[in-house]
Amino acid sequence: MELHSSDGRLRTKIEIDRVVTSAPGKVLMTGGYLILERPNSGLVLSTNARFYAIIKPLHHEIKSDSWAWAWTDVRLTSPQLSREALYKLALTNLDIQTVSSRHVFRFRLIVSPDTRNPFVEYAVQYSVAAAYATFDQSKKEVLHKLLLQGLDITILGSNDFYSYRNEIERRGLPLTPESLASLPPFSSITFNADGADGGNCKPEVAKTGLGSSAAMTTAVVAALLHYLDVVKLSSSKDYRERKDVADLDMVHKIAQTAHCISQGKVGSGFDVSSAVYGSQRYVRFSPEVISSTQIADKAVPLPDVLTEIVRGKWDHDTIEFSLPPLMTLLLGEPGTGGSSTPSMVGAVKKWQKSDPQKSLDTWRKLSEANSALEMQLNLLSKLAKEQWNAYKSVIESCSILRSDKVFLGNQL
Repeated sequence: MELHSSDGRLRTKIEIDRVVTSAPGKVLMTGGYLILERPNSGLVLSTNARFYAIIKPLHHEIKSDSWAWAWTDVRLTSPQLSREALYKLALTNLDIQTVSSRHVFRFRLIVSPDTRNPFVEYAVQYSVAAAYATFDQSKKEVLHKLLLQGLDITILGSNDFYSYRNEIERRGLPLTPESLASLPPFSSITFNADGADGGNCKPEVAKTGLGSSAAMTTAVVAALLHYLDVVKLSSSKDYRERKDVADLDMVHKIAQTAHCISQGKVGSGFDVSSAVYGSQRYVRFSPEVISSTQIADKAVPLPDVLTEIVRGKWDHDTIEFSLPPLMTLLLGEPGTGGSSTPSMVGAVKKWQKSDPQKSLDTWRKLSEANSALEMQLNLLSKLAKEQWNAYKSVIESCSILRSDKVFLGNQL
């Protein structure tokens, strides 16, 4: 897995009857835990692992009596999980209900009506609500007709979002990057079953912590907002040529809201921010901009809630960031298992409460160290721009040395 920032932003591809978007994963380089509290900052790098969302109409024809329908169909397909879910979306209050969810297990079709994907469900609800909140009456009629065709959503994630350690070992291959690269793109994720009938199947492959849920949510929101004509996202890969900054901001707000509500908490949001804007120096938004009480209040129509959120004071701060030239950050999988971010954050908060003074001192030292690293990386980028030949020579010399022999400060 490589991290760089030349093109690590939201991408969109528009075809005749469908929209394809992709959003990158993330790695928080500095600011772990500190980034949860303003005004602490963190350096976030986007990855070359991307999550893709494909949106197209589910039905190509609308029946003559369809204008009286109060519900529309939504189909969510995840080929990697061999899973398909069918939903009904109410066009009055935008409630979404699972009709069925099924997947293939050991060549058998298993029906699991209780299986949910809350990230996609909230992405659908809030994207459609944003459309109703934005459009005038004439555009709402066009929107209603488009929604009656149904929504066919397909999601795909790069292999780097998942650990294929078991699959590689089953193939008798060494645990190397080359073995991982030999797997086909969007490889299937095998299942373990809780029971002989496979009724409760769970992904066998662990996630690698690259922000798959944030990248997936962002990709789905971006595809839906473009498909519904709420935004017009550029297909250009060159950020300097993009004219859709305001539209990216809209995607960011809706994706942040959907992702936070799906998780049941308002996190720092750096993962969604990097999925939209790419590598950056990030300071979180004030949590109050996404009010759980607003979302939970069923008496308030969802489009009105989204209007308040979109117009709210989003005070996050992002500054474009990139690693210095000729530098690439490589990620490796340390071993089996994984970690739970909520449990780790909970443990840190418990420690803060148990020893406030020591935690404040530790926070201050971490913040100073993070700032020093950021300053040195920016200095290297500046030197590369102003003294390229000397910079390149030093980097090439350092690249053949062991880490304990490198002293960039002295050589530059």
